[in-house]
Amino acid sequence: MLEPIKNMSEAFGLKGKNAIVTGGNKGLGFGIATAFAQSGANVAILCRDIAAAKDAVQELAQYGGKYESFSCDVTNPANIRGAVAEVYGSFGQIDILVNNSGVSCGIELLDMDENLSEWYRVVNTDLNGLVHMTYEVGKRMRDAKKGGAIVNISSNAGFMVNRGMAMCPYSTSKAAVNHFTHCMAVELGKHGIRVNAIAPGFTHSNLSKNMPQEMRDGIISAMSVKRFGEAIEIGALAVYLASPAAAQVTGTVQVHDGGYMLTC
Repeated sequence: MLEPIKNMSEAFGLKGKNAIVTGGNKGLGFGIATAFAQSGANVAILCRDIAAAKDAVQELAQYGGKYESFSCDVTNPANIRGAVAEVYGSFGQIDILVNNSGVSCGIELLDMDENLSEWYRVVNTDLNGLVHMTYEVGKRMRDAKKGGAIVNISSNAGFMVNRGMAMCPYSTSKAAVNHFTHCMAVELGKHGIRVNAIAPGFTHSNLSKNMPQEMRDGIISAMSVKRFGEAIEIGALAVYLASPAAAQVTGTVQVHDGGYMLTC
């Protein structure tokens, strides 16, 4: 059990904690990895593009902790097991898991091939990969008897249908991630493991960088705060959810979308 804070001096600090961030080499994942590093945590980045991960690790080095990258394809359970074993071999213990790896899509269901390849590509990454990571790391957290924090990166698309965007596999996966978060908060709570999710809206990242300007302008006009989010802002929320300040916070899905859902 994570004890309640007594004052604000260490409420948001992660000094000495070890974190895994899947897809932490770029975009939202790198924003989260950076926020953790700046808050004192050591970070293991898991991703497929190990070359890009090495660049990310070099950039994190300025914060003075331990940062390493590991090759991992979250659609491959055997690959996940191997990567997690490598992380534990290097870091010894993991206190925080951020399930961030994700892909999107842009094709309607009836336009997919008869094997629904695009459906399975997205679901196997955004949902099944997250489940397998939770299984592998969660077991080790349970057995270590030191508790832990898991933060799942969902999306506001898990609550709504974005008109004009063919995102059915993505939205369905994120809706499932939200409820998986609820279920795991209950199942893992007895082991001192808290489980929460962040549901970002439109944020400057690899998923949004090629968006047409007309679409971007329309989205911004629907937002209460009139701008896209930044990756480091998602990182800040992840730090809170992993920190002592959130010791009694579990089973929540925190929407972070600039008020976009309020008018859609």
